[in-house]
Amino acid sequence: MKAQVKQAGLLEKQVPYYLAVAGFLLALMGLSIYLAATLDFLWVQVLNGAFMAVVFAQLGFYAHDAGHLQIFRSPHRNYLAMLGVGFLMGLSPSWWMNKHNNHHSNPNDVDLDLDINLPVIAFSREQAVSKRGLARLIVKYQAFLFFPLLLIEALSIRADSAQFILRGKNVKYRWAEFLAIVGHFVIYFWLAFQLMSPMNAMAFILTQQALIGVYMGSVFAPNHKGMLLINRSTKLDFLRRQVLTSRNVRGNPLNDFLYGGLNYQIEHHLFPTIPRNKLASVRPIVRRFCRERNIPYHQTGIIRSWREVLGHLDRVSACIRGSSKTPVSGTDSPSGTGMAPPSARLRAMIDTQGD
Repeated sequence: MKAQVKQAGLLEKQVPYYLAVAGFLLALMGLSIYLAATLDFLWVQVLNGAFMAVVFAQLGFYAHDAGHLQIFRSPHRNYLAMLGVGFLMGLSPSWWMNKHNNHHSNPNDVDLDLDINLPVIAFSREQAVSKRGLARLIVKYQAFLFFPLLLIEALSIRADSAQFILRGKNVKYRWAEFLAIVGHFVIYFWLAFQLMSPMNAMAFILTQQALIGVYMGSVFAPNHKGMLLINRSTKLDFLRRQVLTSRNVRGNPLNDFLYGGLNYQIEHHLFPTIPRNKLASVRPIVRRFCRERNIPYHQTGIIRSWREVLGHLDRVSACIRGSSKTPVSGTDSPSGTGMAPPSARLRAMIDTQGD
């Protein structure tokens, strides 16, 4: 499969494309600052905050691509791009790379993947029953609380990022990242209260920070949540480990932009260095390769993906609600679709095939 991708020229870097994306995002950021400086009306700045949340999330996707060496051949140049975005967003590049590399090596591994080991969300029955106190109460109703919880996600990731830098372990350039984050918040708050009245500045800040988490969470969750869960003892080769734990969201120009290319999650996990504007071209090669080997390749639309994600969260939490539902049993069907959830179907397939 890699030979086919290489022969098609899909591994080549796309520097002009990424420079255009960077210029576009910086122009959008400039537009937001202009609106803040010239239209000091509450409703305008609430909308402006939502607009800037989209810009920040798109910057996050850009840093993600740099972290995967998609932009430049030089790792140092890619890191500098990440550091620049870290300054614009107030996040540590090293924190993100440490966390995200762990995820790519161990997708949906309940023992190793940090992305599915969260304090107040459970992705397996074992995680649900282990929760205590407030976390257990939240997990009981996690399918309903998932989106409200995303409202504080921006605060959560910034706290994690700051703690990572303060610990100093695996931080590439500690002082550069520290100064970038401090510089971000100094300039961010100074501009907000310099350009707008205090009330409008607070409305802008709260709207933007809340919606960053909602947007990014809405992109990241469908990538893997509700798909096959594995652990240290699961015996899968690299191809099946990446494909069976990932979900694609059907591509089109709008979805490709909104998801930053991450709607092609299967292709991204198999070829993480491929530039995002080439992932759609990789998809037919991967899908055909999987079909020829009878490997399930799961792709769905946006609405169906969320029915699967929220349905999985609801089934997982059923065991601590005292519900009659059997969590992730493979016999119930999400939202009346008549199909077992993807995680159950894939687990059944692995169980019947053995190692």
